[in-house]
Amino acid sequence: MKQSLRELLRVPHAPVSLAGYDSTATPMASASKGGKLRLPRGDAAKLAEFQERLFAEAALGGQRSVLLVLQGMDTSGKGGTTDHVVRSMRPTGVRYTAFKAPTDDERKHDFLWRIRLHTPAAGTVGVFDRSHYEDVLIVRVHDLVPPAEWERRYDQINDFEAELAANGTTIVKCFLHISYDTQRERLLARLDDPAKRWKFNEADIDERGHWSEYQAAYEAVLERCNKPAAPWYVIPADSKPYRNWAVGRILLETLRELDPQFPQPDLDLDDLRARLQPPN
Repeated sequence: MKQSLRELLRVPHAPVSLAGYDSTATPMASASKGGKLRLPRGDAAKLAEFQERLFAEAALGGQRSVLLVLQGMDTSGKGGTTDHVVRSMRPTGVRYTAFKAPTDDERKHDFLWRIRLHTPAAGTVGVFDRSHYEDVLIVRVHDLVPPAEWERRYDQINDFEAELAANGTTIVKCFLHISYDTQRERLLARLDDPAKRWKFNEADIDERGHWSEYQAAYEAVLERCNKPAAPWYVIPADSKPYRNWAVGRILLETLRELDPQFPQPDLDLDDLRARLQPPN
């Protein structure tokens, strides 16, 4: 039986070292004669079909939903991945949230308060561009709260995700893994392209000085918040086409396993067809 991409990219239940993950790898892809990356086709239509089934299922009382969490260093492609994956799905069945720095009002509440406001409703595929994990990543790297506080948050996150899963949400968490050199190339590309220069943030250069601290923070997340109900996948993301395909493929495999079905309401089909016939 062919191995799934989820099996290949799933983070094992063991100590995690990102140094052992190749950000240039392309599992389940192949190369053409010219060496160009070749990816399997046909996933977009299947993804759209399963997502429509999930949406329809909820119309007659279904409670299931899916949450795709995208995390990664700056320029890892969270927005680009979202554009690619969401493009094939119906907009009414998708809820996309890009989490920025918390507002003053959000800071008055616990760190999960604003996250709960955006969890997907039944029948919906939710997409988090950044997430609750920022509160054990940037917060940890920059000492924004005492260590004892962010240490407690790992267990709080696990409890929160277990609660979501128990209420019918299937959680898919993808860490978009890029190299230090790839980030540099992408930042330079933003400077060189007038159409993308607006995306450039000088603070990203300063953040590169904390690369090793971020890697350690991500390793802790991948190790301590990697539960059966909310697994982590490490997506090699130096190749944008592969990154986009891999996340879409993992989402497709997840929906295929859920196997939502179009509901069949109790209708008197013969009577309804008769009533729709033109008058004599």
